[in-house]
Parts: sequence; structure tokens; C-alpha cells
Amino acid sequence: MEDFVRKTLLYDFYGELLTKHQQAIYEAVVLNDSGYSEVASEEGISRQGVHDLIRRCDRQLEEYESKLFLVEKFLRIRRDVRQIQETAVEKGVPEIARMAGELLTKL
Repeated sequence: MEDFVRKTLLYDFYGELLTKHQQAIYEAVVLNDSGYSEVASEEGISRQGVHDLIRRCDRQLEEYESKLFLVEKFLRIRRDVRQIQETAVEKGVPEIARMAGELLTKL
């Protein structure tokens, strides 16, 4: 899985477990693609401090996933629902294909 997509999913599932300060910096750097120097000057910390905080957050989010597996379960469910939708289309069962499509939009 692409690194950015993985980080985004991990943050979506576990970001609320980070402190507000960690959330603000992580969102600025990872999600909004701001530079370390830019965020450092806005937050009044060093560029190295921003870098270290991002690395700690990444490790923390990965640790949560290694214990809870929420991202893994989400991806498996999404894959399974897509397969149900494809099978329903192949078998000519439009109602099930429609329902699977609705589920996919909610995921």
C-alpha cells in the first residue's frame, strides 16, 4: 500500500488518540504536505523537532494498528464487499450489486 494512503488511513482510525499538538503538526506535514521548516516556524519549534514528532506519531499509529488491526479489517471488508458487488454483476443480481455499491460509498 502506498505510504501516504497508509498514513492517512492510520490517522483516520487512530488520530484522535494523539494529543492536539501532535494532531496539528501531523495534519500539517503529512496530510496538508507543509514543509518541516514552515511548520516549525509556525509552531515555534525546531525543524528537527517537527521531524522527530512525525516519526514518533508514525510509530505510535503503527503500534495502535499492530494491536487493534482496524485498518486491516477495514481494507478486508472493503475488498470483500467489492468482490460481492462484482459477483452480483456477473451473476445478474442487480439488487445485491446496488446494495454492495451503497455499502462501498459508506465505507
